Amino acid sequence: MPVISDPSEFNEEELYVDLRAALELPLYLKCEGFNFAGSVKLKAAREMVDAAERAGVLRPGSVLVESSSGNLGVALSVIAASRGYGFLCVTDARCNQATIRLMETLGSRVHVIREPDPVNGLLGARIAYVRALCASDERYVWLNQYTNPGNWRAHYRTTAPAIARRFPDLDVLFVGAGTTGTLMGCARWFWQWRRRVRVVAVDSVGSVTFGGAPARRMIPGLGASVQPPLLDTSYVDDVVRVEERDTVRTCRRLAARGFLFGGSTGTVVSGAGQWLAQHGRPGLTAVGIAPDLGERYLDTVYCPGWPEEALTEDPLETALSRLG
Repeated sequence: MPVISDPSEFNEEELYVDLRAALELPLYLKCEGFNFAGSVKLKAAREMVDAAERAGVLRPGSVLVESSSGNLGVALSVIAASRGYGFLCVTDARCNQATIRLMETLGSRVHVIREPDPVNGLLGARIAYVRALCASDERYVWLNQYTNPGNWRAHYRTTAPAIARRFPDLDVLFVGAGTTGTLMGCARWFWQWRRRVRVVAVDSVGSVTFGGAPARRMIPGLGASVQPPLLDTSYVDDVVRVEERDTVRTCRRLAARGFLFGGSTGTVVSGAGQWLAQHGRPGLTAVGIAPDLGERYLDTVYCPGWPEEALTEDPLETALSRLG
């Protein structure tokens, strides 16, 4: 076991769950939640902070500020606490209360945006608040996960090659799309080094990332009300969109087998199940990236009756029956 002094130095990179036993789904799930931030966002946070320190943008007395639906906010809270920076997370009403409490416990401040921008929704309102704050006080440093190349480079350097080493015969990779940092880092790597691997983006219904119609979304993490600047669709082979009720049903099916994953993970698994039901074949090797764990979703995704429509027909069950 490693001995560390900085919490960002530890990340379990080699853990996968074979979902054939739990869901009868031919998918290996790469678990990215086993670190001190509890999600894949620790990789991007460390990459961006390290680059800002090297460039001299971050220095003693600086205060980090970032717009985040939750997971990156926690990751930056961990790093800010360990390195002596202040941190303000600008989030919105969809952020889980458990996540807000966690950031505050780590010493961060949290500002919750409740009124959406008329055109660009809650995300647009969050970004506008960050811009105004940075313009008013030079102590604030915005890493800007939406445009920062460190967001995707972290996964180009670590996540994608780790998957390729473990699965040299990989056929298809499923990656959730939020800021698209994880998606673009992995897609760029496989495009360059293993072109035969199909990269499938998994998005939420109601997100505009891939041109869908905007609609209300309740689960933070995946999806966006503004198209991510990092996204380059030429690297993406296919897109699957998942209804939030399907995300909830998938999370609960996994929990019933002892695997407590977060909403982003439920979306990826549900999307992978739908895609494999249409395009799967015997012997195909498929991997999905599980961005987070489920403890922060106990008051939402895992709360009985939340939302009521989650109790309707389960499309993942239909997809699994086609595979069977």
